[in-house]
Amino acid sequence: MTSMFEQALGAQQFARLHPMMQRRFGVGLARGEACFGRGIMTEIRRGPWWTVPFLQVGRLRNILVPDVGTDVPFTIENCPYVDPFGRETVTFVREYVVSGRRRRFDATMILVGDRIVDYLGTHQHLAVDLDLEVDPEGGLLLTSGAQRFYEGVVGFRFPMLLSGRATLRERYDDTDERFQVALEVRNDRFGFLFGYHGSFTCEWMPVADAPARLKPVRHELRT
Repeated sequence: MTSMFEQALGAQQFARLHPMMQRRFGVGLARGEACFGRGIMTEIRRGPWWTVPFLQVGRLRNILVPDVGTDVPFTIENCPYVDPFGRETVTFVREYVVSGRRRRFDATMILVGDRIVDYLGTHQHLAVDLDLEVDPEGGLLLTSGAQRFYEGVVGFRFPMLLSGRATLRERYDDTDERFQVALEVRNDRFGFLFGYHGSFTCEWMPVADAPARLKPVRHELRT
């Protein structure tokens, strides 16, 4: 069985990724290993002052980080597990230490058909479609698409006017032997909301299940 990212990209596209990127995005139940990264965000920035309330709301459920800073230590943990609905899931949990404060961004990904659905936050309130593309350097470009909000019996397509579109680029640099990452979140009308760029190293370890601290408080069946 191949990883969800290889299935979403297709074997030919996945093979175009840098070998280290293939290993990183090959994490899954079939391999039985997790990827743990540790590095530095060279810069974390946000949009104008009026974006702060928006970011603070996202902070409450570990969806957005309202702080800014330079040379910010961070970790990222990618662990596969089977969710309560029997779906293979991979965590993408990032934790930052900004001015002595710990901030966390929670995401869990599943494969639906040939697309990745990214659940955001501690309660998987937002389900986001991801478009994947391999760049000429063997890096991976992830772009967020349609978003849906779920809470109890409530479910609706989240209006993009009230949200942001994320573009995440990740690649491996052979020169310094580190993964390079850059994120930018923009609103269709109001422009730049949030972003960061930095680098990190990874280590892989065997795992049969993700620890509870990385799993969401609530799992959402709807995609």
